[in-house]
Amino acid sequence: MKTLNLMFKGSLGKKHLLKLSYANDQLNAATVRQAMNQLSNTHLFFKNDEDIYATPVSAKYVDTIPTVLFNDEKETPVAE
Repeated sequence: MKTLNLMFKGSLGKKHLLKLSYANDQLNAATVRQAMNQLSNTHLFFKNDEDIYATPVSAKYVDTIPTVLFNDEKETPVAE
């Protein structure tokens, strides 16, 4: 699974991660930077009196590869 991880610096200097699981994986840096700036300019997200998405810092796609250790779920037959 590929996620888009957006890192912001909050108004108190702390780093905050916004992880998007269903983002388009073909976005370029300029598009993502513009979207992050727009999100930052809304000033909608606060936690403990901190604007958590105050300043965009970085963005990256992250690929995760799940490794199944066990799966007790019974498979349902596929109807033909």
